[in-house]
Amino acid sequence: MDINYELYKVFYYVATSLSFSEASKQLYISQSAVSQSIKTLEKKLEQPLFIRSTKKVQLTPAGKVLLKHIEPAMNLIQRGESQLLDSGSLGLGQLHIGASDTICRYFLVPYLKQFHKKFPNVPIKVTNATSVSCVNLLEQGKVDLIVTNFPNAHLNHSYIQKTVCNFTDVFIANPAYFNLKQQEIPFEELKQYPILMLDRKSTTSEFLHNLFLQHQLELIPEVELSSNDLLIDLARIGLGIAFIPDYCLSRESKDLYVVRTKEKLPSRQMVASINPTLPVSQSTEEFLKLLPEL
Repeated sequence: MDINYELYKVFYYVATSLSFSEASKQLYISQSAVSQSIKTLEKKLEQPLFIRSTKKVQLTPAGKVLLKHIEPAMNLIQRGESQLLDSGSLGLGQLHIGASDTICRYFLVPYLKQFHKKFPNVPIKVTNATSVSCVNLLEQGKVDLIVTNFPNAHLNHSYIQKTVCNFTDVFIANPAYFNLKQQEIPFEELKQYPILMLDRKSTTSEFLHNLFLQHQLELIPEVELSSNDLLIDLARIGLGIAFIPDYCLSRESKDLYVVRTKEKLPSRQMVASINPTLPVSQSTEEFLKLLPEL
């Protein structure tokens, strides 16, 4: 089917903003030109792509299917343009990584430092998102590489994965508020204490909830946040018992201790993943070489 690329470009901007007027601003064309382009595309595809309303528009089921394919293509074109325009990166192109702030701070920083030292002219961009959201970024072609916790229900075997770290999650508490240091406490008893943990959008939260369900227990946390560092701070002032990856607990945390549980906490992994359906830049390959492989 012979359809002008510009029509798909207009569709992409309308679909991502859900606004004809906003798309016209981003494309620097008139709103009537945007509207006409969408009508032409719908006519060529022989089906409606948007449900119009006075202020906003909505994607039809067909529009959602088309966006799922157009968005990665647009991101891939933009990345290609960026690499060509970046004359100072020795042809490596920009390195764009998706990872949570926790993984960035406690794992990636030394490797980013090594990469920057080795390739000082290569731009590095890091997008912070939960491990679940990172998979969506990779699928859409918005990042070159993601580093996430695993298991991850959204990360299937179609993605190329490299295990870079093994870790164990721990419950931590301040002994001044929770005198459990000499005990081995079962989950049944532990859930009676105020539990501080990441919100349900995280793989860490999903992991702990599933673990409790395996023991026929329902976990109702006292506090759910998006930051492991904040969970540590709240545990330090005695607001509850926090659940965090062990690599977040520094040696300086002398006012906190690990609560031992009767049930064994399974270890998890950290994996680096790329999308095999998209071209892999040389900068991504070079960064992957710096990461350990277990």
